[in-house]
Amino acid sequence: MAGKIYVVKNGGVAISTAITVIQIKAGAGNPLELLRVVISQGLSETSTQEQVQILRKTVAATVTSSTPLLLDPDAEVSGAVGGVAATGITASAEGTDGDVLVDDGFNILNGWVWLPTPKEQIKVPAAGIIALKFPVAPTSATWRAAIYYEEF
Repeated sequence: MAGKIYVVKNGGVAISTAITVIQIKAGAGNPLELLRVVISQGLSETSTQEQVQILRKTVAATVTSSTPLLLDPDAEVSGAVGGVAATGITASAEGTDGDVLVDDGFNILNGWVWLPTPKEQIKVPAAGIIALKFPVAPTSATWRAAIYYEEF
């Protein structure tokens, strides 16, 4: 049974510290599956490597609330509602990191796209928390990021 597709994006935020960029807390009755994660910057023209992670959180970060956007205009509102300890962007306090599921590097001139094969898609249980994070301080830039997911 196919679910509904949503995206949480930050729209471009100045980041220069190790930080959770986007956090999604699945709804109490709505497990989800990550489909694609992207990150890029729009300031630096210098070739630099950065580290990025997709990880589970055991305690939510404190974030700026962000409401997931519907890719299907007929879809219902996502169970992953926005909130300072729920779904949001740009952490001000980190919470507790859990398992690191993806740990990768990328050149900031190219950006980073994580597009898993179906067997590699990360599943997030109902009420689970998943995050996109810079584990070390990145080059100071305006970073754009998005997580696309399917909710069941």
